[in-house]
Amino acid sequence: LTLIMWLRLLRVKQSAHLSEINLMNIFGEVIIMETVFAKTKEKMEKCLTALERDYAAVRAGRANPAVLDKVMVDYYGVPTPINQMAAVSVPEARLLVIQPWDASTLRDIEKAINTADIGINPQNDGKVIRLNFPQLTEEHRKSLQKDISKRGEEAKVAIRNVRRDSMDDIKKLKKDNEITEDEQKDAEKKLQDITDDYVKQVESITKKKEEEVLSI
Repeated sequence: LTLIMWLRLLRVKQSAHLSEINLMNIFGEVIIMETVFAKTKEKMEKCLTALERDYAAVRAGRANPAVLDKVMVDYYGVPTPINQMAAVSVPEARLLVIQPWDASTLRDIEKAINTADIGINPQNDGKVIRLNFPQLTEEHRKSLQKDISKRGEEAKVAIRNVRRDSMDDIKKLKKDNEITEDEQKDAEKKLQDITDDYVKQVESITKKKEEEVLSI
């Protein structure tokens, strides 16, 4: 049983004639609140995942296959990710090598990379495509750091928006007399604790990415 469920049961324990129907109602209410918490975590986790995906695609002067995630190749009329058409490797710190399984797709892959405008010119030697990541200038590092910080703040705003929606759900439960005022306060505190945890995770990920950009 969760803490909230125990609290709910303790509050009604004083009744010596607690019916099975009342117990079912209590468990039903707790399940509803636990569903709110679960959905809150799920949505916040998506915010975190989206931020990590964005950071992975940041071109920080080090070869990173994630820069190709948004590149789609027209493969027989079907938009296809490069990693489904070729082996992508990092033989050197600032070098990405793309080796298609079908050599006839080299030009299509090269064209897709140019169209995606990832900031690196592909070099096609007829067998593989090489992407050389240029070393970052100090000015570019600081610019990236600001962008990373901005994305981190946006992620925290998104997480707090999820908290706001969940708080509204709890308030509606109270308004509909499905939970007590004390249970509302307990639920709101738990939502805040969940939010604080995900905000800290965003700050940790952001700090790590900023340090990576500044140290390369």
